[in-house]
Amino acid sequence: MALESITHGHLGVVGQRGSEELTGKVDAYLRQWDIGNGGTGKSVILQSECPRFSTGEGKGVLLQSIRGYDLYIISDLFNYGVTYKMYGKTVPMSPDDHYQDLKRIIMATNGKARRVTVIMTMLYEGRQHRRTSRESMDCAMALQELAGMGVENIITFDAHDARVQNAIPLCGFENVTPSHQMISALLRTVPDIEIEPSKLVVVSPDEGSMPRCIYYASVLELDLGMFYKRRDYAHIKDGRNPIISHEFLGDGIEGKDVIVADDMISTGDSFLSICEDLKARGARRIFFFATFGLFTEGVEAFDKAYERGMFERVFTTNLIYRPDYLKKCPWYTEVDMSKYIAYIIDTLNHDESISHLLDPVQRTRKKLAEHAKGE
Repeated sequence: MALESITHGHLGVVGQRGSEELTGKVDAYLRQWDIGNGGTGKSVILQSECPRFSTGEGKGVLLQSIRGYDLYIISDLFNYGVTYKMYGKTVPMSPDDHYQDLKRIIMATNGKARRVTVIMTMLYEGRQHRRTSRESMDCAMALQELAGMGVENIITFDAHDARVQNAIPLCGFENVTPSHQMISALLRTVPDIEIEPSKLVVVSPDEGSMPRCIYYASVLELDLGMFYKRRDYAHIKDGRNPIISHEFLGDGIEGKDVIVADDMISTGDSFLSICEDLKARGARRIFFFATFGLFTEGVEAFDKAYERGMFERVFTTNLIYRPDYLKKCPWYTEVDMSKYIAYIIDTLNHDESISHLLDPVQRTRKKLAEHAKGE
């Protein structure tokens, strides 16, 4: 895929520590399209490192010149599989640690890059996007920091609340949703799925996920239901108000397959509770779309629920770290986003609009038409 317009600058991609796998896949597509390094087909990955001192302090180092480059930094701030040494102890990197390394790499450019774009696969502090009492506004502050450091564009995926971009009105902010890739993965993995209202329904796990579920229901032309979470607002557990129960709002789902869509799986308690309710209502098969599979308490509860037939399959992207044991689970399907990111980088590098990439309705409907024909 070679665009004919002039590039904004020499293309360079920096993959932060923990993002090497995704960055390598993105680079492979760019090399395949022969657009990297002036059309030579060579790798566009720029070498960098963030070494640590024994106290845990660090610094960012770029190992080659980036003067005049259109620079793209790919950052997975939630890769807890990366560790470093501090006072002789092995410490897993937290999102805060990864975010500091991101700023270090930006500082290492010394303002010499023609343009800096940060591809933050999952938005840092995205769940702390608004103030409800005397509390910090971490996400907005982080975005302002990056904008103040000269970052021109920030690209993230399925932000918990994209309105946080109002904190940086003069900086580019793109919230990309993987809806097309999720639907394609479902059609490929479950070829017998029937996309029609009498056979399939979309269900939102809570009111916050309604916009993305409305999109799925509209594109697939299906009915929509939702769960309302009744929470205990008198107590806080693990940083949130515990859920008392889920109340379902919608038509009957007996005998139908169900798509449940959310931005992330954290502990998974909410999804598994919803599965119990849906199965009690006669749901046939349950498929879960989650952009980010955090699985903060492991997958044992999912394994047990799967063995009981409570759900059919979970789809998450490869935008963040996935441990090996997750990839081996019989109920898990990984949705590859590397080609999509390569398209975005290629298009932006040529100063072209990415609107057609952000709203893939026509491509999705073409895929649905092919599926209906058995192709």
